[in-house]
Amino acid sequence: MKSKYMIPAYLLMALFFFSCQQNESSSDEASVETEKVAAEETEAGELNIPEGFTLSDFAEVENARSLALSPSGTVFVGTRTLGSVFALKDTDGDGKADEKYELAKDLNSPNGVAFKDGDLYVAEINRILKFTNIEANLASPPAFEVVYDEYPTEGHHGWKYIAFGPDGKLYVPVGAPCNICESDEIYASITRINTDGTGLEIVASGIRNTVGFDWNPETGELWFTDNGRDMMGDDIPPCELNKITEKGQHFGYPYCHGGTIADPEFGDKRDCSEFVPPMFNYNAHTAPLGMKFYEGSMFPEEYKGDIFVAQHGSWNRSSKIGYRIMRMSVENNEVTKGEVFIDGWLNDSNQHVSGRPVDVLEMADGSLLISDDFAGKVYRLTYN
Repeated sequence: MKSKYMIPAYLLMALFFFSCQQNESSSDEASVETEKVAAEETEAGELNIPEGFTLSDFAEVENARSLALSPSGTVFVGTRTLGSVFALKDTDGDGKADEKYELAKDLNSPNGVAFKDGDLYVAEINRILKFTNIEANLASPPAFEVVYDEYPTEGHHGWKYIAFGPDGKLYVPVGAPCNICESDEIYASITRINTDGTGLEIVASGIRNTVGFDWNPETGELWFTDNGRDMMGDDIPPCELNKITEKGQHFGYPYCHGGTIADPEFGDKRDCSEFVPPMFNYNAHTAPLGMKFYEGSMFPEEYKGDIFVAQHGSWNRSSKIGYRIMRMSVENNEVTKGEVFIDGWLNDSNQHVSGRPVDVLEMADGSLLISDDFAGKVYRLTYN
């Protein structure tokens, strides 16, 4: 049996324009420069949720994107097209945010947020900002400090997901500046820097556009999602879930996709056997973004150690796909199964969209927050 969670209708549909020949084609996580928004009424949908689970509204946040949590329970929310950063607090413990603060506005796609030692770090397209002692100043945020400002300025795949690793360093991806192309070394990579902005180094390469990663709590290895290239048809190449086992690994872009598919433009330059294959291949154009290993105790024991992945959904496929939460079963540091955990944001009968999941965040009580930049919400998933 599956329970149903009703979602209200929203007036929004994204139209995207691209030019493949000039490297302006964008992934299903579409480029800010090419995004046009027009209003179109969509019908209310029903979410399909496994029995025993409940999804409720935690907060309304326009264009809610990446999420971060402080030890005291403050939830930070980045945005992309809105240009603002928010803080949410549930002061009465009822599972809904009752305080909301706008910490900054008019920023350059402040998608990524991360919290460390009392300070909030925010990723713009080419800069990392720091808001010192932020929780003591939510109502009157301090001016930010620019920690690092030498990342590329290209907007295409320029928005960033950021997180602090077990080594205390801030991990920052740099997406490819195109749909498919060879580019300078800094692009299509995951980098890391110290908290003061020093010590930039490339951790891994051949990563077209990751907008979500997490560390396996048992092994400490970094796992990440990656959006596959466009303009090869509805069903190839796949989007990917990958694992970094050592610094300097290359994951194939732009030469090889999904571990076995040579790129039609660049595949003759290098062989797929040279690169690290994915841990799991998702359907093409599903656009997997935020992901988290589940470590809590609220959900049944069999969920512990599994990964929840937000699939943002397609934009240029003849029939839409994605718009859902996936559960990846992990045993012995390997993916044993990938299955749809929550869907219904996409109405399959008429292809109407009511939501697009972006990120997932585990709270101290073991519940999960899910951001949705289309519906402008942060949901809370609990288990009874």
